[in-house]
Amino acid sequence: MFQTIPYEGTKEEQYETLVRQLDALLEGETDTIAHLANASALLGQFLPSINWVGFYRWDTSSNELILGPFQGLPACVRIPKGRGVCGTVIETMTTERVQDVHAFPGHIACDAASRSEIVLPIRKNGKPFGVLDIDSPVLDRFDAVDERGLTAFVTRLEHHLQSSN
Repeated sequence: MFQTIPYEGTKEEQYETLVRQLDALLEGETDTIAHLANASALLGQFLPSINWVGFYRWDTSSNELILGPFQGLPACVRIPKGRGVCGTVIETMTTERVQDVHAFPGHIACDAASRSEIVLPIRKNGKPFGVLDIDSPVLDRFDAVDERGLTAFVTRLEHHLQSSN
């Protein structure tokens, strides 16, 4: 588990603060890995009750996701399109909020402690770029407020990725 920084206000207000912090961290930086590294660290500090947060980048030549910057235990390095939650998200380009990962067909268990998961697609210049993957050891950890807040976070990240290399 991560040591989270307490934020004040409603959960919605906390996510708004998080998005502003992301902007401040990424403003003026053009390196993609730096963007993803700081974004994963920020989420690791912000989100309570999670055990893994990070990115998988889409590789068109191998047709699979490849591990990017993350916070947590070592993870699966390559995930084929359509396999597990992350592979499903890159295939459909829609968010998956999974209450119980053990009930998700084909779930890939990188950390046996994970019980729930949310995965959001990321686009760069309108094309699939990868996914944001967040795991929790708590069943049904992620709700609609988390999904909206994380969607706003990814939207801001996508904005910064447009000018990154």
